[in-house]
Amino acid sequence: MHFVEVILPLSLAKTFTYRVSEAEFLFMKKGMRVTVPFGKSKIYTALVIEIHNNEPTLYEAKEIHQILDNQPIVTEVQINHWKWIADYYMCAIGDVYRSAMPSALLLESETLITKKSDTFVDESSLSDDEYLVYEALQHQSSLKVQDIISILNKKNIFPIIQKLLDKNIIVLQEEVQENYKPKLVKYLRLHSKYDSNDGLKLLLEILKNANKRKELVLNYFQLSAAEKKPISVKKLVETAQSSLAIVKALVEKEIFEEYYLQEDRINFSGNGREGELQLSKAQQKAFESIKESFDQKPVCLLHGITSSGKTEIYIKLIEDYLITGKQVLYLLPEIALTTQLVSRLRIHFGNKVAVFHSKYSNNERVEVWNQVLSNAEKAQIVIGARSALFLPFSDLGFVIIDEEHEQTFKQSDPAPRYHARDAAIVLANMYQAKVLLGSATPSIESYYNAVSSKFGFVEISERFGNVSLPDIQLVDLKDKYFRKKMNGHFSDVLIEEITLALSLGEQVILFQNRRGYSPIVECITCGHVPHCHSCDVSLTYHKHKNQLRCHYCGYSIANPTHCHSCHSVDLITKGLGTEQIEQELLNIFPSAKTGRMDQDTTRGKFGFEKIIDSFKNREFDILVGTQMLAKGLDFDNVNLVGIMNADTMLYHPDFRAFERSFQMMTQVAGRSGRSDKKGKVVIQTYNPNHNTVQQVTNTDYIGMYKEQLYDRQIYKYPPYYRIIKLTLKQRDFEKLKQGSMWLYQVLSQNLAMPVLGPEEPAISRIRNEYIRTIVIKIPQNNSIINTKKTIQKILNSFEAVAQYRAIKITVNVDFY
Repeated sequence: MHFVEVILPLSLAKTFTYRVSEAEFLFMKKGMRVTVPFGKSKIYTALVIEIHNNEPTLYEAKEIHQILDNQPIVTEVQINHWKWIADYYMCAIGDVYRSAMPSALLLESETLITKKSDTFVDESSLSDDEYLVYEALQHQSSLKVQDIISILNKKNIFPIIQKLLDKNIIVLQEEVQENYKPKLVKYLRLHSKYDSNDGLKLLLEILKNANKRKELVLNYFQLSAAEKKPISVKKLVETAQSSLAIVKALVEKEIFEEYYLQEDRINFSGNGREGELQLSKAQQKAFESIKESFDQKPVCLLHGITSSGKTEIYIKLIEDYLITGKQVLYLLPEIALTTQLVSRLRIHFGNKVAVFHSKYSNNERVEVWNQVLSNAEKAQIVIGARSALFLPFSDLGFVIIDEEHEQTFKQSDPAPRYHARDAAIVLANMYQAKVLLGSATPSIESYYNAVSSKFGFVEISERFGNVSLPDIQLVDLKDKYFRKKMNGHFSDVLIEEITLALSLGEQVILFQNRRGYSPIVECITCGHVPHCHSCDVSLTYHKHKNQLRCHYCGYSIANPTHCHSCHSVDLITKGLGTEQIEQELLNIFPSAKTGRMDQDTTRGKFGFEKIIDSFKNREFDILVGTQMLAKGLDFDNVNLVGIMNADTMLYHPDFRAFERSFQMMTQVAGRSGRSDKKGKVVIQTYNPNHNTVQQVTNTDYIGMYKEQLYDRQIYKYPPYYRIIKLTLKQRDFEKLKQGSMWLYQVLSQNLAMPVLGPEEPAISRIRNEYIRTIVIKIPQNNSIINTKKTIQKILNSFEAVAQYRAIKITVNVDFY
């Protein structure tokens, strides 16, 4: 008896055993995909992680359906890394598998509905809906669920399918279909009978009265002489300014032959430039220090102030690793950043750069996956957001994690809730590769690791080309409102500075970390604020669409004309979003062109690129945006940055609020004055004497680090304690209250460490589910492995209590 152990792409912690024949057993390797039956009738794409002869004792092993691959498409290192992620972040291995693989490689079966043969059907006994389905099956052999939904124009079609099954008219079967299709491009070549000189004479004779066809053929000859490579139909039609109809006519007349070639969807042409990059003295010194540090330690932190030229150092280091033939992974926190960086890297490395992130289509992601797996020339350097971590590297040598402090490296939902920086360090360790963390404002954990010699540490304290840091000016909003020196949300200082910048032909960036027009619409008469029906949050007003939206579940209503509670028409908006700033700018600076960059304007694959390119090409004078703007973007014509309200970040109920505010403000400020001219930053705040605001003004990272570290030690937070957060959700408020109390008490009794909760979070209901949180703080000297085992045991026994089974629990390890 031969068996394989597989992972299913479902939220299941266990692996499953399936039976295989001897031939399959000999052919199969770890990392291949197989389709397997699971449950009553579904078929899933499973991944083979072991081949063995041990029969399962608890259930009878089913047979696999088919093998999908000839070669493994997942490496052994990947499987080990996924196991580590599942183990460390306390999630199911199935979740990691589903998250890691491009969904085009994870086929699920589709239900096909076919007509039963040789059965008599009494058509008069069928209802209208049943008859429509029956009639459709007369014309085609099978229907998918989606087809029936469109035929009947109904969402819930399952009762009708059930009735047809009961009447013995239809049968259901499950079928797996391949999603990935290679891109085929249509090319043309001259028919072989016209290859010789005599043939050409004959050809011109045939075409002498057909001018348009003749012109197309002559264009074909010109192109083939000039390019010496296959000629695509698209290119020929464009060059000859002709039409596809003429091409089709020439193919039918057997003058041209059509053929197809497979082509990559993502193709970056361009040649790399060799040895043109000159480092400054400070950069050269940092470059050498990093290399020395790698001799001692596998991880190094590069703390370089904004615009100190970290990217050039990365490029130099990449060059060194490419010579050895190893692959390089370059992780970025935002898709917006990949756009700018890819063009910079392509100048140096030409076509060796591959990009991988969630805005790519399914087919494009499969192609990058295959290129990385085969260690193709095109994928020597992989740039991507956190999901690029899961690619099947064959020989990883160097990992760069740029802007390592960014919270977007931590996945919050769905599982696996991993931190890409920490998971990348573990992955690099499996390949014996080196890791470089880069940031102008490192996270407190990374800086702590560097100072305590766990990581190497290199610093650059001057900007590239000796450009000086921007001047930071604080504006006291309290005082400005009191003296009536405000125009909307703009102080007189900020308006003067914007006017000056625009008159000099410079561009301006304005930062406000909230999208929409305003977060609250309130009735002056009775104080009523419209709330979301499913979540405990007020609805945000979006002026552009004239609607109120919930940013948690997407619920929206038209903007009310009168109060829903007392019918008064006196409604006002409170609070400030990017849309409102954009509107106010149009009134104050009517001649300036304004752009906006937030989640609402960057939808779609090229959403970021369009806005970034437009701003770089100076199509906008002023760019308003949320935290997307704070990350490593490089605009050489920006000399003024305005932060509309620093306090919204500072007073957030989170132990990282001050650290995050410092990072965000410093990063936004760093977008200013990146070329020869000294930049300027205007920060509007109600609290100009706040420690964090002062630390930003004086660019005092060490001051912020020491103050935060002192607080963290007293209040038991990272890096002195590890934090695991349990979130419980349930629609029944009372059940949730009892269940969370039970769990808290059992955890407190079994863990000799601080357990806090069960707490009602600031937003205590989302999508009609009530929420409670429990936080466990694990001291540095405690074994995290044993603690997790204890927590897992308690969670298992919690699930075994019948009345609590409906409560959903999510575990967030290293909750940031």
